[in-house]
Amino acid sequence: MNALVDFLNTIFWGYVLIYGLLAVGVFFTVYLGFIQFRHVGKYFSSVFNARAADRAGISPFQALCTSLASRVGTGNLAGVAIAIYLGGPGAVFWMWIVALVGMATGYAESLLAQLYKVRDPSGQYRGGPAYYISLGLGHHWLGVIFALCLLLSFGLVFNAVQANSISEAMNGAFGLPPLASGIGLVVLAAVIIFGGLRSIARFAEIVVPVMAGIYLLVAIFVLITHITQVPDMLLHIVRSAFGLEQAVGGAVGYGIGQAMLNGIKRGLFSNEAGMGSAPNIAATATPQPHHPASQGFVQGLGPFIDTILICTATAVMILLSGLFQPGSGVTGVKLTQVVMESYMGPAGSIFIAVAIFFFAFTSIIGNYSYAENSIFFLKLDQSGGLLALRVACLSMVLWGAISKLDIVWNLADASMGLMATVNLIGIVALSGIVKKLTIDYLRQAKEGKQPVFNPDQFPELARGIDREIWLPKKAAVAI
Repeated sequence: MNALVDFLNTIFWGYVLIYGLLAVGVFFTVYLGFIQFRHVGKYFSSVFNARAADRAGISPFQALCTSLASRVGTGNLAGVAIAIYLGGPGAVFWMWIVALVGMATGYAESLLAQLYKVRDPSGQYRGGPAYYISLGLGHHWLGVIFALCLLLSFGLVFNAVQANSISEAMNGAFGLPPLASGIGLVVLAAVIIFGGLRSIARFAEIVVPVMAGIYLLVAIFVLITHITQVPDMLLHIVRSAFGLEQAVGGAVGYGIGQAMLNGIKRGLFSNEAGMGSAPNIAATATPQPHHPASQGFVQGLGPFIDTILICTATAVMILLSGLFQPGSGVTGVKLTQVVMESYMGPAGSIFIAVAIFFFAFTSIIGNYSYAENSIFFLKLDQSGGLLALRVACLSMVLWGAISKLDIVWNLADASMGLMATVNLIGIVALSGIVKKLTIDYLRQAKEGKQPVFNPDQFPELARGIDREIWLPKKAAVAI
């Protein structure tokens, strides 16, 4: 069994996804006319205008915060340190590139999630890759595979991994026993999860901006206090990215390869563009304006916030500290802790422990929201499936806090690899629809109108979409 899982991980993460996710990002960047550069203002303005919701959906801003809750995890602290340790400072440059092309992929998959969303029995919007693969492509069996893989990886295993990170951080900083951490996490998560999707959205809307804001302020403080070193740091990143730092030693090709490989991996794993995770929450929003593309712009900003801002904040603090030493063996959370202690003294270790708690805990909540969509897609919500998911999710949190996770982590990697591969097939196959709706949105905006999606103008979509959802709406109300 372990040999099979290892083989699948080698195929998915060594070949298919590293190149596939990047290639699809480049494809949508070119196919949509470099949308994330030519219309970057719409990415930001869509977020600022995304505060309204209605009885059927959460606000687009809440959906963005919930997706960021899942995206922003321990990888933004430990993962960045590992990427720099293995690939050198140049890995940061390639993380930036991946995030920029990922803004186009994130736009495309979230547009499709909005377009093919449905209402659950309570009237709440549901959607995501399983839905647009089933309804848009007409391959329900492929949607089922996606939903099952998402349940295993995001609904169960990744939550155990995040709980394990919290447990270790709390034990290291405060001496808190793992079991105590696990019980505390279960209680906190249960309060939010059993409140349903709106409870999760409200939690994310408050906690995620504060969490990210404080972390970025610390990074800005470090930048200001080391401003004279910043030009050299940026030059070091660029030179390392293209192997110029290694030129003296004659290892240019190897240096570029390591920087690219580790930067691309970290960027892809962190911002999740193309993985098929964020669209699950993107579908549950009431778009402002009433057009699928508007939520595409909102969620397309996710890779920028996750990687260009938060991952870069970690990288900046590491590189400006002067403590990064290739081959020293100090990497991951340990490197980040050592760096913060150099800036803040003993309080630095506590700061990182608290940051890990919030980053990982919000990931648990965000991951659960994705898995909940799969329960509705598989029509298990009426047969106790929703309760079973919540109990299983909380059980994995407790188990993860007190256990070692190597075997199950490999299984989750394989599951997510298959899930992401299915999603990439789906969004590329539906790329023509993405382009049509993008042209429609931009045309209306250029004419000075508030873009509105009219399904009657797209008769080829009649088979898959819920036409009633896209009928003219009354003014949305705040929740």
